Amino acid sequence: MPTAIAVTGPDLVLPSPDRHTPSAAVLQSAVQSSRTYSLDQALTEMHTLIEHHGYVIILCPASAPPAVVQRMHAIRSVLESDRIAILRPDLPPLGLAVLALQLRQLSICDFSPGVLASAARLLSHYIYAGALLGSVAKLDRVPVTLQSHAKSWVPGAQFAVLATPRPQLIKVTGDATLPGPGFGTKMLYATGQLASDWVTGTLAPAWRTQGVSEARLPVESARWWATGKLVEFAAAIPDISLLYQLVSSVRRDDCHWCGLELIGDRCGFCAAPLPPPPERGAPASASASASAVRALPRGGT
Repeated sequence: MPTAIAVTGPDLVLPSPDRHTPSAAVLQSAVQSSRTYSLDQALTEMHTLIEHHGYVIILCPASAPPAVVQRMHAIRSVLESDRIAILRPDLPPLGLAVLALQLRQLSICDFSPGVLASAARLLSHYIYAGALLGSVAKLDRVPVTLQSHAKSWVPGAQFAVLATPRPQLIKVTGDATLPGPGFGTKMLYATGQLASDWVTGTLAPAWRTQGVSEARLPVESARWWATGKLVEFAAAIPDISLLYQLVSSVRRDDCHWCGLELIGDRCGFCAAPLPPPPERGAPASASASASAVRALPRGGT
């Protein structure tokens, strides 16, 4: 069985693009409260996943309540298992759902669990995730100027915000748009309390996306963006062959702590950093990014 990709909510599970891509496991220990779902039930749930899949990679939003995160770590600690990776990429919820889908696609390939877990950091750099917002007054996950704060109080004002890979914020006026990817992507968008016209009619064509599809708005989105007046979007590489090429082009190392394979400069399971090899000019993370960029086809299509 492939490595299990687990998420902390059903709205983070995007439909499989083909019959080969497995679904994600939705952790009931994260969905339900500790009063309705006991620790014993949570331990049984995780133990079952490990028994069936060998390793489990959990993707948890950075905006998740502390109680959810604490419970994930408590389960890992009680089980004393080094087969559970708890990853919290700094991606908005819809971007995290896209990352989960990419890892699900790659889980059926010949990558080891360690490479798959550490690949999450690499793939996050190629997900263009953001939102159209009706207010940035309470937004604290992307730098917001005082001028933008003031403008957000103007009735009808809208802002386009790019959270990853490089934060950017603009006021939506005329043909203004956000900097997009230099490679082929497919865009997903999820509608909150704003119309999606700007995202589908202006942003997607400007980014030359290969397709646009609507998804369900994750529950965590309003908390992450600090407003319910939003349309969240994420553009990413949809082709599994390109994703495979991207990950396989990066040099692999063995974690000096747990022994698993990894790419980049940190183990996805034990979080131990990769010691910098002597006499090497560039750190592992820089080498990984450079290799991956060279492997990726350029251009909008």
